[in-house]
Amino acid sequence: MKSVKIIKTVEKFPGGMMVIPLLLGCIVNTFFPGFLGIGGFTTALLSNKGAATFVGMFIFCCGASINVRQIGEPFYKGAVLTFTKFAIGVAIGVIVGKIFGPAGIFTITPLAIIAAITNSNSVMYSILAKQYGVPTDVGAVSVLSLNDGPFFTMIALGLTGMADIPFMSIVAVLVPLGLGMLLGNLDEDVRELCEKGMPIIIPFNGFCLGAGMNLMDVINAGVPGIILGLVSMISTGFGCYWAYNFFFGRKKKTAVGAGVGNTAGNAVATPPAIGAADPSLAPYAAAATAQVAAACVITALLCPLLTAWLHKRLEKKELAKARQG
Repeated sequence: MKSVKIIKTVEKFPGGMMVIPLLLGCIVNTFFPGFLGIGGFTTALLSNKGAATFVGMFIFCCGASINVRQIGEPFYKGAVLTFTKFAIGVAIGVIVGKIFGPAGIFTITPLAIIAAITNSNSVMYSILAKQYGVPTDVGAVSVLSLNDGPFFTMIALGLTGMADIPFMSIVAVLVPLGLGMLLGNLDEDVRELCEKGMPIIIPFNGFCLGAGMNLMDVINAGVPGIILGLVSMISTGFGCYWAYNFFFGRKKKTAVGAGVGNTAGNAVATPPAIGAADPSLAPYAAAATAQVAAACVITALLCPLLTAWLHKRLEKKELAKARQG
């Protein structure tokens, strides 16, 4: 029987090992959601409920690949990405709010803008950083994960009554990362084992991420939701790409910064939380929720493509310089 080259075919697509499983998960959840809920090992392996396990495994393996002697660099890189993404999201949201008021432009409210743009999918960044960067790039997720959820959005909107630092959420990210770093630096065989194991985690991670999305969210949000997703990806993708290379690309530029040009699925819960905290924003929460959900789907599909394109562009420039030299 002739072998079917599944892996080689998937790898021909930019970020294919994550994007294609993600798209398949999204399609299954949209049209056959009951399949993911039949229980047992199927639900545990393929549904969005299994995402936390794969994320934990991935973060652990990321930690094992980091050399403890380079501990300062991952956190420095994470701080640059986190601040840049936050600053861009707040700036766009504030400008829209000042000019057009809380109703926003094209029904895209400042609430939706800040919720979508300041939040990023740290898992997607980790996978892209692993593919296009170095271990210290992957380690930046320990800081970048702070923008997962409504915390920074609440700060940006001035809701100080709900802006409590989710300390245990931070600890929950740092524990597997720290354990991986400890074991990986105590035993090089552990580091090698984790590096070999990471590729198998990536497609399952992608499928489970997609299993938490629904293509109908894009339809329900309409054009404004698609615009929000594109603005989120373009503004923070290129913005963080530039900032990352400004600080860390003096020896060799990288496309890793563009890996945060996305919106995480948990950002969907931010507009309702903000609306409940501030009644003046409650009328805009429903539309903002649909738009943020659409932005999650759009950026999940396009951010890896943008990162891959920038990576190839940099490779061509490096090759041209080498030929000239």
